[in-house]
Amino acid sequence: MHALLMTLLVIVSLSLIVVVLLQSGKSAGLSGAISGGAEQLFGKQKARGLDLVLQRVTIVLSVLFFVLAIAIVKI
Repeated sequence: MHALLMTLLVIVSLSLIVVVLLQSGKSAGLSGAISGGAEQLFGKQKARGLDLVLQRVTIVLSVLFFVLAIAIVKI
C-alpha cells in the first residue's frame, strides 16, 4: 500500500510541475513586479481557454498532492 501511494505521489508531483510550467505568466515586465498579484487579486484578468483548464488542473493536482502526502504520513 505504501509503495502504491508513493508511486502515485511521484506521478502527481511530476504532473503538477509540468502543468505549472505550462501556464503563462500573469504579470510580465517591471510593472508586473511592482504591482505583484494585485490584478489577479481584484479580478481584472479572467482566465480563458487553455489557461482556465490549466488553472483547474493545477488545483485538482495540488489537492491530490496534499491528500496523498497526508495519507503517506498516516500509514
